[in-house]
Amino acid sequence: MLLLSPASTSLLPKPFHNFNARDRTTTTTRFVSPLKISAKAKESSDESTPTIAEIAAIAGGLISTPVIGWSLYTLKTTGCGLPPGPGGSIGALEGVSYLAVLGIVGWSLYTKTKTGSGLPNGPFGLLGAVEGLSFLSLLSILVVFGLQFVQNGSIPGPIPTDQCFG
Repeated sequence: MLLLSPASTSLLPKPFHNFNARDRTTTTTRFVSPLKISAKAKESSDESTPTIAEIAAIAGGLISTPVIGWSLYTLKTTGCGLPPGPGGSIGALEGVSYLAVLGIVGWSLYTKTKTGSGLPNGPFGLLGAVEGLSFLSLLSILVVFGLQFVQNGSIPGPIPTDQCFG
């Protein structure tokens, strides 16, 4: 039916058809008032106070990712992990750092499957930064451990051996 209509008809309503033009039937000018559109940002209800888990993940992630970087560099250059340190403190920090990064990645993947998005940004965007650094650390772990396995046939165990720190 639209195709059979005369060519002189318009699809626009009458006020829009005569926008800023004089109406041909009268001597007055009709103007169409422009639409007033306003957009407002959503109230920041998402940015509530951070939970204890978020604060712990931020602190743990900011400490763990550099330790893992140091550990992976040491593993790649010497073939061994970090030295045990005084009372085994450095070795313990290394092991806890690996577990912390795996925990943050696991929490992020769980949140992604449940909500469709990753972890919240957290205060000053730190939790989002820690999440990204944790995924980069996991990628680095996979690459360096893979290279170590290809070159040496194994990766060093979690307990220091005589080969590394005899």
